[in-house]
Amino acid sequence: MIHRQTRRLIGFTIFAFTLAVVGTRAASDFVAEPTWQPVKQEAVFDSLDDYLSTAEIEADRQSAARKAWQSNEDAADGGLLDRLATSIAKADDRAHELIEYCSGVSKPGALPEFAWLADSDTPLLVRNNMRLYLARWLVQQGYYDEAISWTEGLTTDDVVAPDALLFYRAIAYHRLVQPNQADAALTQLLEREDDLPTRYQKLAGLMRQDLAGLEDDSLDHIARRMEDIRRRLAQGRSGEHVQKIENGVIESLDKLIKKAEEQMQQSQSASSAGGQQSGTPMEDSQIAELKGPGKVEPRDIGRGTGWGNLPDKDREKALQDIGREFPSHYREVIEEYFRRLAAEESADKP
Repeated sequence: MIHRQTRRLIGFTIFAFTLAVVGTRAASDFVAEPTWQPVKQEAVFDSLDDYLSTAEIEADRQSAARKAWQSNEDAADGGLLDRLATSIAKADDRAHELIEYCSGVSKPGALPEFAWLADSDTPLLVRNNMRLYLARWLVQQGYYDEAISWTEGLTTDDVVAPDALLFYRAIAYHRLVQPNQADAALTQLLEREDDLPTRYQKLAGLMRQDLAGLEDDSLDHIARRMEDIRRRLAQGRSGEHVQKIENGVIESLDKLIKKAEEQMQQSQSASSAGGQQSGTPMEDSQIAELKGPGKVEPRDIGRGTGWGNLPDKDREKALQDIGREFPSHYREVIEEYFRRLAAEESADKP
């Protein structure tokens, strides 16, 4: 009897352990595998060696490229991307010129075209990685649209530094106030968070946290887009694309100001109705001009629609309502908007 119970207990324990193991394995099956892999330096050198051997490159330049790879073994900040770019530059004068340009210019005027980077005759190893090299520099200089353009179509399998591709792509989208695209790049980047350099980890986390609190058409959202406009104008960009962004900012401000004005009108209506019901004198903080039931004729606001015709006191209150929950420096955004409206209305007058 005792032996029978012991066997049952042992059997039950084995069964429970088996279920636990199977359950653990089943749960692990639902964990998505990272979509990108870090690249080993041995694989990069093999690709470099294959490029040098198959391209029409003089023997002495091939030797110089291999020597550059070996001498940069301890290259720090840029890692494999810089190491590969430096080696390629020994064999390709165009790559050398690109590296020289990026290292010697901080605030360029017109950007070179670097048409060879888009030429299908350029070997893939050179074309893809030098595009990333240029895009990284463009992000560092604030040319975010151009950086995105140069990395368009590149995948993490195309370059020797997939983490750099995702990181700088995320920065570009973040600075262009395109949260969905930025979040997608950050999500993919952080699939291998433990493998990332510390600076990538920290900045990616900060960007993600920043984007989580960003709401469309909020004052924060508008202020960022206005800063993007200032950056573009400082770089000499004033074309149709910039005008489109400016129009979008104006529309968002119109919505925000209209909402604030409607809230102010509702507050005035409630104050007036409450004053009539109670029969008590109005307080100093209430607007004494309203003597009716609080009904007002709705009107559009914004670009040439009469917002500028509001009494100073009402306009000031609307400004306070808009900026109540935001830092004081956002007031500059609203005031700049009013200055622009005033200038446009003055220009429209005969």
